[in-house]
Amino acid sequence: MPRKLPVAESPRGNRVERLGFRIDEETKDLIERAAHLSRRKVSDFCVTALADTARRMIADHETLVLSDRDRTAFFDALVNPPEPSERLIRALDEHKRRVAS
Repeated sequence: MPRKLPVAESPRGNRVERLGFRIDEETKDLIERAAHLSRRKVSDFCVTALADTARRMIADHETLVLSDRDRTAFFDALVNPPEPSERLIRALDEHKRRVAS
């Protein structure tokens, strides 16, 4: 289990966690240059870049993109749902038997 680093209070009252990692000198120089060009501290630059990338990654994994054909089929099924099959009816009956509401 990873060791939990001490937590400090920031001036705004938010909890501040610590995240540490090692990078090669070339990457460090690149990050420092980018931070300098954006007139920010390296730590602020890194936190913003990591958070933005994390948000994009999560959005990419939580967003479903449908083709026009798939979108039409999906909405058609919502508006005009098909009759349940025997297999679905049996599955629902089994679910009702096993799960108490």
